[in-house]
Amino acid sequence: MTINLNQNRNLKLFKIISEVATENNQSVYIVGGYVRDLLMKRKASTDIDFVTEQNGIELAENVAKKIDPKLKVSIFKTYGTAMIKYKDLELEFVGARKESYTENSRKPEVEGGTIEDDQKRRDFTVNAMAISLNKHNFGELIDPFNGIDDLEKGILRTPLEPAQTYSDDPLRMMRALRFASTLQFQIEENSLNAIRQEAERIKIVSMERIMVEFNKIMLSQKPSIGLRLMEETGLLQLIIPELIDLKGVEEVEGQTHKDNFYHTLEVVDNISENTDNLWLRWSALLHDIGKAPTKKFVEGTGWTFHGHEFLGSKMTKTLFQRLKLPLGNDMKYVQKMVKLSSRPIALITDDTSDSALRRLLFDAGEDLEDLFTLCKADITTKNSRKQERFKKNFEYVAVKIKEVEEKDHVRNFQPPISGEEIMAMFNLKPGREIGILKEKVKEAILEGDIPNEKEEATQFVLAEAEKLGLKV
Repeated sequence: MTINLNQNRNLKLFKIISEVATENNQSVYIVGGYVRDLLMKRKASTDIDFVTEQNGIELAENVAKKIDPKLKVSIFKTYGTAMIKYKDLELEFVGARKESYTENSRKPEVEGGTIEDDQKRRDFTVNAMAISLNKHNFGELIDPFNGIDDLEKGILRTPLEPAQTYSDDPLRMMRALRFASTLQFQIEENSLNAIRQEAERIKIVSMERIMVEFNKIMLSQKPSIGLRLMEETGLLQLIIPELIDLKGVEEVEGQTHKDNFYHTLEVVDNISENTDNLWLRWSALLHDIGKAPTKKFVEGTGWTFHGHEFLGSKMTKTLFQRLKLPLGNDMKYVQKMVKLSSRPIALITDDTSDSALRRLLFDAGEDLEDLFTLCKADITTKNSRKQERFKKNFEYVAVKIKEVEEKDHVRNFQPPISGEEIMAMFNLKPGREIGILKEKVKEAILEGDIPNEKEEATQFVLAEAEKLGLKV
């Protein structure tokens, strides 16, 4: 089968690479995800991998010279690869390889090989196809494992025996679930059983590499596909057991609670319809994480999860540390979303005070809209009337908050009088009293005792300072 590359936007580049390979007596093939996406008619990847049966670094250097002698070639001698950044593309060149693995490492022993050897070492048949750029068969599809058939059927299958494939490089298990989620493909039954069998091997993979694949699942159109497969294969228990702890329904005195694990998957899918923000999706994943340790049956009340948001926020930091996720603003954002996730629902009453609304505005700040997106995603009832009522309630709170914001300006609150100004008023150095007065100003504004304006704040500070024995 020959692939027609004449309409391909990279045709000119492919012809240059073909010419350079011919001039230097080298073979060259396009391999990997670019081939798969081209055949699926997906948006063309900007990363293109090329394999030669000779020296990949040498081919890259000669290609760069032909395109532009000033073009930089990044060489990675350890891996025998070279990369060229050209326009908006990243072109990677490598020599064809055979691989053999040891039990305690996913880093293989490597030796030179043929294009067939290189295809055998690939993770899935749909990623093991190659397109020849050689002069004598330019555009020919090299497909020894019938990947094109699996592509048409939407099946993920390994080129070689699956248990061996996953045992050799356990990260391929996460890649299988990631492709199942992003491409919405079915994992072939033997392959899925092999993942269950080899799940424990994931422990030899660095958490950073696992999270790269996990985050791609989280960014897919329907993350629950990958998350359910992680649960079914035992991988989720090994990576985020706190989510597995949410599984199951208990009954006491005829009273049950919902299965918070499957509810969480629904919330993640719901929020994914409305945002590509990875960390907001993570907030949805962790919003009920504190429910397992706070679950309690109270006679006459039923099941309670008191303080689960606060505990969940604390658990978020521990999780991010263990999972080697960013510990800066991204983590703090997720902590904040988890902590506030139940606050808006408590404000859905006619007698909610402006003070409560101001405090939510103050605490959520610039992330208020994201918080509302999370709260709406948390509505998983199948009763359409209930669902509509909940959504209307949230809209009602949003309108009330907007009115308070326009009146009091407390979102992203900055005190109308600064610590430096307070020090100047009383000729003080930095100290405890300044913090006390600033906190009193903030509380007075949030409670609605004084407007968020400088003159009123100054008069308030003078009165409060006198109580502390301070004089102008």
